Amino acid sequence: MEEYLKFACEIAKYAGKEMLNHFDVNEEYDYKEDKTVVTKSDKDINHYLIEKVKKHYPSHSVIGEEESYIQDSNYAWVCDPIDGTGMFIERIPVAVFSLALVIDGVPKVAVVYDPFFDKMYTAIQGQGAYCNNERIHVNNKKLYDEGYRMNLEMWNKAEYDTLLLAKEFIDKAALSQIGSVARSCMAIASGDFSCDIFPGTKHANCDIAASCLIVKEAGGMVTNIFGEDQRYDQDIKGAIISNGISHEEVLSIIKKCL
Repeated sequence: MEEYLKFACEIAKYAGKEMLNHFDVNEEYDYKEDKTVVTKSDKDINHYLIEKVKKHYPSHSVIGEEESYIQDSNYAWVCDPIDGTGMFIERIPVAVFSLALVIDGVPKVAVVYDPFFDKMYTAIQGQGAYCNNERIHVNNKKLYDEGYRMNLEMWNKAEYDTLLLAKEFIDKAALSQIGSVARSCMAIASGDFSCDIFPGTKHANCDIAASCLIVKEAGGMVTNIFGEDQRYDQDIKGAIISNGISHEEVLSIIKKCL
């Protein structure tokens, strides 16, 4: 697994350079069928990953946010080349690169890279979570505690309406929407945030496959939006990503609303 992690970090470094090179310029972008934005950098990074996987691990699949390379394999590199593209094109530095090696549906190796602050978050299943090679851990805050910060992901036509949840949680947590679920999850893994409610479904495994492993290895908990385990080599049913302390209480509120 160390070899795979080294490979993932090398891809992340390339992606970070591409993001920085195109961050402060008029980056080319367009809109996909679901009305979400996609840039030339998204496509270029995604394609670069596929070419590298074809060269080094040709039997592996790549499941990318923008482009995929599907093989008859239980190994899949699941990638969001720029998570937080909407913020990226507005020159707000919260976007990150996200990549996981998923085996039989389970993330085994993960990297999330924040090029703006040069923070490389990594994990191998069973070996803990790290930021720039220093061990990180979730916090121990619970709902109603001072500083229990929750990120609520919202967008038009999301299958699960987290706007309904805002009223339920407004008196229980400090609410945010920072524009990148993977960046929010890294804040959970490092103890700065406590929970993220993510309504993504189609292709949303690309957004959180890496984050799922890193948060779990930091001591947190990740389920789908109904509290169940799920595979990360296919579409998902949203997610609750948390420090684990109030996960069941958050889940019960979500079930009541959704």
